[in-house]
Order: sequence, then C-alpha cells, then structure tokens
Amino acid sequence: MNVLFLSISLGSGHIKAAEALRKYIVLRYPTAKTLIVDTFKYINPLIHTVVVDGYLNIVKYAPQVYGGLYRMSEYRKNVNRMSRVLSQLMAPKIHKLIQDFKPSIIVCTHPFPLQMIAYLKEHYNLAVPSIAILTDFVNHPFWFHNNIEAYIVAHDYIKRDMIECGISENRIFTYGIPIAPEFLKSAPKAQVRKELSLKNTLTMLLMGGSLGIGDIESAFKSFAKCKRNIQIIAAAGKNGSLEKRLNDFGASCSIPVKIFGYADNIPMLMDGADFIVTKPGGMTISEALVKKLPALIISPIPGQEERNEQFLINSGAAVRIQKNTNIDSILCQVYDNKLRYTQMKEIAGTLAKPDSGHNIVNLIEKLINDNEKGLFKYSFNAL
Repeated sequence: MNVLFLSISLGSGHIKAAEALRKYIVLRYPTAKTLIVDTFKYINPLIHTVVVDGYLNIVKYAPQVYGGLYRMSEYRKNVNRMSRVLSQLMAPKIHKLIQDFKPSIIVCTHPFPLQMIAYLKEHYNLAVPSIAILTDFVNHPFWFHNNIEAYIVAHDYIKRDMIECGISENRIFTYGIPIAPEFLKSAPKAQVRKELSLKNTLTMLLMGGSLGIGDIESAFKSFAKCKRNIQIIAAAGKNGSLEKRLNDFGASCSIPVKIFGYADNIPMLMDGADFIVTKPGGMTISEALVKKLPALIISPIPGQEERNEQFLINSGAAVRIQKNTNIDSILCQVYDNKLRYTQMKEIAGTLAKPDSGHNIVNLIEKLINDNEKGLFKYSFNAL
C-alpha cells in the first residue's frame, strides 16, 4: 500500500491530520509506504514562503482582513475560480510526483492540493482514488468537487451542508478529524499534576497552537489574577518571545504555573487540565473533545475558526472568553455549577470521534479494493 498525503502548512492542523492518519496506517500495515508532502513547498519554495508568510502576517496583524477574504471566498464564485486556476497551473508538478510515487490512494488535508487532484483526474486521466479530510467544523466551496471519492467531515451538520451544495451523500463520511493515537490513552489528573510538580486543584491549560497565535498572554494574566485556588499550564508553541513573556510574568505569580514552548506531551497536559483555553483550531478542538475537556474559547481567527467557535458554543461544549471577561464570573457559571460542568464534559465526549483514524483506514482499504476491481469511473465534470 502506497499512501500519498498532500497538505499545506498554513498553521499546523492540516499537516498534523496527515501525520495522525499515517500512524494508523502504519499500525495496520507496517510495510506501507507513506509520503506527506507540504504541497506549495514541494512545488516552489518561493510560493510557499509568500503564501505562508502572507497568511501568518494577515492573521496576526490584520485578522479582520483575513475574515473578509474568507467570506468572499465562500460566496463569490470568481474567487473560487481564481483559486482553481492557480491550482491548475501548479498541478503538473504534482502529477510528476504521483507518477514517481505510484500511490494506491491520495489523501488531501487542505483544499488547494485537492483542487489539483480534481483537475488531474479530469484532464490527465488520473485514476487513483482520493480522499479529502476537512480539518475544521465547517464546510467551504474550495472543497467542492464531484470526482473525489470520499470526504471525511467532523459532524453530521457538515454532511447535510455538503449535500445541499451538491456533493453526493454516499461520498461523505462523518468519521471526524483524525487525531494521533496518543490522545486515546489517558492518565489520572492527580497523577499528571504530581508528575508536573503541580497542586491537585483547578487547572487551566492555555494553548495557542504550534504558532502560539491568539491573545494567550492576556488570558494568562486574567487567569493569574483570578480570586480562587487555580493553577495554569501554558503551551506557547513555537512562539519563543511569548514563552519568555509568560515565564517572566509567571515568575511573579502567586499561583502555580508551568510554561512550555513547543510541547510534545499535549495528551498528558490535557489529562491534567479541567479546561482548555484556546483559539478554536479544528485539530486542537478535536483532541480536546476526545479528552472530554471543556473549552474556553479565545481569539478565534475570523473565518473558519469563528465557525468552529459557533459550533462548539451552540453544542454546549464551550464558552467564549472576551478580552475583558470576568474570569471569576465565568468559572462560577461553568465550574462551580457542577451540573453545567458535567454536561460540558459529556457533550464534548458525544462530539468526539476517537475511532476516526481506524475508520478512515477501513475506508482506504475499501477504496483501494474497489479501484482494483474497476468499480470507479473517472469521467466526472468538476462542480
């Protein structure tokens, strides 16, 4: 089995989804040949730098501009057409990669490489079954193609939305975003806190994703000033300056704090926490849901993360924290009220998809077998 993953490193969630699924494939097929490609970087490092740096700068310094562009891409067909034209120009190099690697199946965790695959299927007679994994709790027109064999989505409401947009129901699977197998194991809170040299008391896990984006510093200071027994675990990601500022402020805190940079023990940190305080990236939220960890949402990126936030709040697994929110008041409502806290944990558990990785591997097996039997016809027209 040869599995080609095509993704883009706009944030870490898209690549992490591919890495997580690869682990399940290797668990079942130890001799499988897998390749994860950061698509823009592979095609042209300069394009990668321009796109990724441009995205990060807009998100950090002009998030409302990004939100406006995102909304335009949802409703204006000319934006979608422009994206597809750019993908078509870059597709031939990916076609050469496919010819060399000879995948049994292609998995896309970002819509841009998926557009390339859809184009290659239509114009280059590419006859390799392909899967799209949506890494947020929201649909988007950039994903819409009717010659992609399967779509993996996080929830039934996304499936209904995609059906209304013209994607056939039998190609949509509500398996959820795949998370690493490490998140399926758990340890008692008291044990984790002891290992981290923390007290066995109310614990907040602050995260900003691998890039440390979001107003984590303000949230950290707000929780540190909280008038109750509380402690903080903070993961600053690859944001070294944020890590330093948190350490400087934490040194003068009267409450226990534990500061990490880029942490590779996130499953353990989640086990030790009572809440996760984070911007609502699809991968981080999926991991927290499996841990039945209620979320306090900060700094959603306008666009897909705002949609993720709406889903979580409407479902009852999260609440929003604004910059000047009274933390004591929030905790009185969602933690001191044991019924509310228990419900948030239970709802998180019902939204979780812990079997996602295994289910997707089952689907991969079926698609490969069906393709070998000649059950697919690759003559669809793009939507």
